[in-house]
Amino acid sequence: MTSNPILDELHETRRKLLAEAGGTIKGLADALRKRQRDSGRRILEIRRTSRCTGAAKSGELPMENFSSPPGDR
Repeated sequence: MTSNPILDELHETRRKLLAEAGGTIKGLADALRKRQRDSGRRILEIRRTSRCTGAAKSGELPMENFSSPPGDR
């Protein structure tokens, strides 16, 4: 173990949660999502724009999809 008790506790908690979730990252993610849903807290939805999903790209060549230089805007 490290000489940092806070890190030691974090690592131990991670090991415990992972073991409870079946030992897989997918199981852990599913368990944490369920725990979050069951908490009753409001969950904000991330709104993705067409710019961040790639839907705004229309050029056939990668060069055509680059942003214009600041002087051309």
